Amino acid sequence: MSSIYDNIEQPILPELQAYLKQAYRADFCVGYFNLRGWQQIDGDIEQFDGGDGQACRLLVGMYRLPKEELRQALAIGVEPERIDQGQAIRLQTLMAQEFRQQLTYGAPSAADEEGLQRLRSQLLAHKLQVKLFLRHPLHAKLYLIYRRDRATPIISYVGSSNLTLSGLRSQGELNVEVVDRDDTNKLEKWFEDRWDDRFCLDITEQLAEIIDESWAGRSLKPYFVYLKMAYHLSQEARDGLSQYRAPFQFWAFALSGSGSADCGTPC
Repeated sequence: MSSIYDNIEQPILPELQAYLKQAYRADFCVGYFNLRGWQQIDGDIEQFDGGDGQACRLLVGMYRLPKEELRQALAIGVEPERIDQGQAIRLQTLMAQEFRQQLTYGAPSAADEEGLQRLRSQLLAHKLQVKLFLRHPLHAKLYLIYRRDRATPIISYVGSSNLTLSGLRSQGELNVEVVDRDDTNKLEKWFEDRWDDRFCLDITEQLAEIIDESWAGRSLKPYFVYLKMAYHLSQEARDGLSQYRAPFQFWAFALSGSGSADCGTPC
């Protein structure tokens, strides 16, 4: 009988961590990916050698926010969007902005900074490869874990858990474990078909750049953060200096040096 994981009575995160420790590669397909959520499993991915057949491949399928999905579904007389290469590249850029926006939420912590730097390192070492599936919104959740085991070489989980802080740990979900060879082979083929789709675009290097340019980046010095904060905090004062002009009488008074100016009234 298959095991069920709901994050209430049976959490899925410990199971993923346990099997990833035995794995040499993994394939994940999720609707949403949270950059900070990666630190829940990054230690188990670190053991992968990296490169083809020795890494974690992550497929992210949802490029629309829920409110945009609803607007599109309820629009009257609007034909479904037809994807082309130009549209796919535009969506890739928008999703990169969305990942960048993620790093502006909440107060940064030392643990977050260390986790993001590990994520950056794994992206650059090709231990983690990330693609966006853009042919159509893909809300599927699939975790495939590959082991050198004769009985169950592939452990898989199908269900509702996204690769986010809440999806793997605290939010109520429903996931089922699949170990039957025929079933796992079909799931593997399903993943490969989407991974190789022409509208599935690689954003591995972009994500590494986004982390580099953020507060967690190695190249960002605290002094530069201080300067940027000072710049924004002084915005009103700088606006005042550029917009305010003293009346002519005050300038005349200052230039005369006599303590009075011919302004027509007592000064």
